[in-house]
Amino acid sequence: MSICNKKTLLCLAVSGSLFSVSYAANANDHHDHNHHDGEHHESEHRHHDAHVHGVVETNIAQDGDHLLFEITAPGADVVGFEHAPKDDAQKQVLANAVKTLNNPNLIFTLPENAKCTFEEAHVSHNLVNHNDHDEHDHDHDHDHDHDHHDGEHHKEHGKHGEFSAQYEYHCEAISNLDQIETQWFTHFPHTHKMTIQYLGDAGQKAASLTPKSSVITL
Repeated sequence: MSICNKKTLLCLAVSGSLFSVSYAANANDHHDHNHHDGEHHESEHRHHDAHVHGVVETNIAQDGDHLLFEITAPGADVVGFEHAPKDDAQKQVLANAVKTLNNPNLIFTLPENAKCTFEEAHVSHNLVNHNDHDEHDHDHDHDHDHDHHDGEHHKEHGKHGEFSAQYEYHCEAISNLDQIETQWFTHFPHTHKMTIQYLGDAGQKAASLTPKSSVITL
């Protein structure tokens, strides 16, 4: 069972309440993806349309003593390709990436005095063969790909190779959560920037992290 099924309110906060701050940040930082966004998608899945190589999007929602992270990353940023593995080497790269993503302690560092305990991770991707339908979020994209080999437009608007990761923490002293540091760039050096949208007791915040500036102050 995914975290969103268990923490509906947090997920609504991530996908809904963060919309305005996410859109404001992306309007400045992601102007180069506008030509990819069909207007018929903009209001429905804005944060999934912002698929720009080198840019990873992270939403963070805090509710009481619960903390939820939601990451959306292009496949090229994580493994260097955006298709199903073509050989054993790529299969190994993919397996290693999934293993790393399933260990959020490798990805984020939270203040020790916030007493945050990792509880659950949910990692998925759509770098699968056309006849694999494990990734329910993208099945509708794969249903027709094998019938439209020349559908580059469809490929651009529905079949970006992508990773999604959700992490849930329980923090006994959430009031001490004053910053979050990421080691994402160390593990996935293809990424140039991580956009952060935060919603919690500290209010709404938006920031862009880079390899040289990897801490968000809350």
